[in-house]
Amino acid sequence: MPYRVSVDTGGTFTDVVVTDAEGRFTIGKALTDRKRAFASIDAGLAVAAEQLGITAKALLADTSMFLYGTTRATNGIVERKIARTAFLTTDGFPDILLLKEGGKSEPHNLRMEYPDPYIPRRLTFEVPERINAEGGVERPLDEAALRKLLAGFNERRIEAIAVCLLWSIANPAHELRVGELIAEILPDVPYTLSHQINPILREYRRASSTAIDASLKPLMQKYLSDLETDLRAAGYANDILCSTSFGGVMHLADVVKRPIYLVKSGPAMAPIAGLAYVEAEGLPKDVIVCDAGGTTFDVSLVRDGAVEFSRDTWLGPQWTGDNLGMASVAVHSIGAGGGSIAWVDSGGLLRVGPHSAGSEPGPACYGRGGTYATVTDAAVVLGHFDPAHFLGGRMTLDEEAAKRVIATIAETLGETSDRAAWAILAVANENMIQAIKELTINEGIDPSESALIGGGGAGGLNIVPIAQELGCKTVLGPRTAGALSASGMQFSDIITEAGASKLTASDGFDFEGVNKALADIDGRLEEFAERLRARGFTNLEKRYYVEARYRFQVWELDIPVAGDRFDGPADVEALVAEFHRVHERVFAVHDLGNAVECLNWRGRLIAKVNAPSIEPAKDLMLTEVKAHRTRQAYFGNGHVATPIYLGSELPAGAVVNGPAIIEEDTSTLVIYPGAVARVSPGGRYIVTPPQEA
Repeated sequence: MPYRVSVDTGGTFTDVVVTDAEGRFTIGKALTDRKRAFASIDAGLAVAAEQLGITAKALLADTSMFLYGTTRATNGIVERKIARTAFLTTDGFPDILLLKEGGKSEPHNLRMEYPDPYIPRRLTFEVPERINAEGGVERPLDEAALRKLLAGFNERRIEAIAVCLLWSIANPAHELRVGELIAEILPDVPYTLSHQINPILREYRRASSTAIDASLKPLMQKYLSDLETDLRAAGYANDILCSTSFGGVMHLADVVKRPIYLVKSGPAMAPIAGLAYVEAEGLPKDVIVCDAGGTTFDVSLVRDGAVEFSRDTWLGPQWTGDNLGMASVAVHSIGAGGGSIAWVDSGGLLRVGPHSAGSEPGPACYGRGGTYATVTDAAVVLGHFDPAHFLGGRMTLDEEAAKRVIATIAETLGETSDRAAWAILAVANENMIQAIKELTINEGIDPSESALIGGGGAGGLNIVPIAQELGCKTVLGPRTAGALSASGMQFSDIITEAGASKLTASDGFDFEGVNKALADIDGRLEEFAERLRARGFTNLEKRYYVEARYRFQVWELDIPVAGDRFDGPADVEALVAEFHRVHERVFAVHDLGNAVECLNWRGRLIAKVNAPSIEPAKDLMLTEVKAHRTRQAYFGNGHVATPIYLGSELPAGAVVNGPAIIEEDTSTLVIYPGAVARVSPGGRYIVTPPQEA
C-alpha cells in the first residue's frame, strides 16, 4: 500500500504523519535531534511504522511522496545562528538594513536606540555604481574596485553574500555583473541578488529578503543536503517536497536555491489542515487556527474558506525586527508553548516565556536535566498530564521533578504549588489570547464569530478557557492535533511565486509596461510549470495579484488580477472596483474619487497534488461511554475526581461532559467543568465551551 509521509521538525518535537490510500492518518512523534534531522525523523517513523505493523525501512520504501517542514530557518534567524554574510549595496546607501522602515512602537521615546541591523555594519560594503529609477546608468560599475573588495572576503571569513543595488529592479545589469564576479573570484561562496529574489520597489524589504536568503544558504543547503542523503540511504527513492512560507510545497532542489521560503514554513501549514478539517465537518469557514507546540504558540486565520496571507511578516517585534519582505501565510507567533519557562520578574509578577526549555534539556518533568518550571511541568502538577501515559505511554514523565520546580515558583509567589501551577497556565492562556486578538480584533475581526481549532501537542491544555474568553461558540479538536502542521502538508499544493515591479496609476495606466511585467512573470512561472509537467504534475493553475493603494497612501493592499494582461479601460475599471471593495472590507471606508496606484505585480503557480481523503466518516454510536480511569485534577477551586478517556476508545457520537481529559497518543484535550465534547462522524472532537454548553 503506497503511503505519503509528512514531517514537521520543531524546536522540541519532530512530528511524522503517514496517510494511506484510504485516508487513515498515523502519527509518530519524537524529540528533536538538533544535530542531525534524520535521527528524529527515523525515530518518529519507527513509532508510526509500529502502529502500521511494518518496519520504518519498509514504510519508506513504500512511500510515494515525502513532505518536509522545519523551524530550523526561522530559529536560525531569531537566534542569529546564520552564516557570516556580507551585504553589498550602492555607494552612499549603507544604512538600508540599519534604518529599516523608520518605525518604532514608541514614537515619542527619543532615547530608543536603533536596533541592530540583520547584517552588521562592519560587514556592509558600498559598491561604486549607480542606476537611476528609469534604468539609466548614472555611474558605471567600478569592476576594479569590486574585484579588490571581493578578493579580501576570504580573509574576512565571509560565508555568503547578499547583493542589493539601488534600482536593480529597473535595470539589473550591475547586479548581474556583481554576481558573475562573485562566481569567478569566490566560486564556493553562495550569493543572492535582490532583483531575482524579491523584485519590489520598497528598498528595505528587498534588501531584507536578500540578506535573509543569503545568510541561510550555507546553513540550510547543508541541512537539506544531509536530509536527502540520509533519506536515500534509508531506502526512500521518490520526490522530496518542502513546505514553504506561502502555504504550499516545493521540490527540495528549488527550495535549496531560495531557503528564505522555509522561514515560517511550518506554522504556514497549520491553517491548511484547519481548512481541510472544517470543510470535512461542514463548519463555517471562518476559523482561528491555534498551534501550541513545545516552543511557540502560532495563530493563523482562514476567512471565507481562504487562508489569510500577509506581506508584512516581521521576525521579531514590528519595526525593530527583520521583515521577510515577501508574501507568506499570516502567522502570529509568540513564545508560549508547552516548554515555555515560568519566572517571576523583579516586581514580583509571574511571567511565562518567551524563553523555552526546548527539547534539550526540556521541561524538568522530561528527566533530561531541566531545572526551570515550564507550562508542561505545571500541567503535570495539576493532573492534566498523566506522567505514565504521556505520548501514549512511550515517554514517562518525572512528576517529582515537576513538583520540585513548581514549588520554587510557588515559594517566590507565596502560594501553594497547585495555585502557582494554575497561575502559570492562566498567564500562558492570557499570552495566547492576546496573540489571537492581535490577529483578529486589531484587524477588525470579531473572534466570537469564528470556530477555534486547538492544535499542537500543548494546544488542548488551554483551548477551552481561550475559547471561553474570546466568546467562540465552537472548538474543533482534531485527533491529529499533536501534528497539525505536518498534517497540513498532506493537503497542500505545490506553489511558487514570481514578481515584477511596475509603478502605474488608474488615471494614466501604462498598458505596455504592465503587460510587459506580467509577461515576464508568466514566463518565469511557465519555466517552473515545465519542470512540474516533466514530473507528472498536469493540473496547474495561475493566479495574479497587484499591490495597490490610493494615491498618497503609504501602504498597499493585495488585489487579485483577473488575467495575465490588460487589454483596455474595462480591465482597469474592474481592477479599481475590486480595490475599492477590498479597501472597504479591510478599513470600512473607500474613496471612489481617488486614483489607484499599482506598484508590484505577482503571479502564483499552483500545481494540484492529489491530497488524501479525510479519515473515513464513522457511524454514530450513541452509547454510554465509560472512562478508562479517574485521577485527581485541579481546576482552580481544588482537586476534582476527573474521568480520563482514551481517544482510541471513543466512538463517533460519544459525548464527554467536563471536567474530563481525553488522551490521544500525541496530544491531550482538557475538557473544563461545564464544557461538553462530542465525537463527530469524522472522529474529531467538537467542544462547546461552558458559556454555551
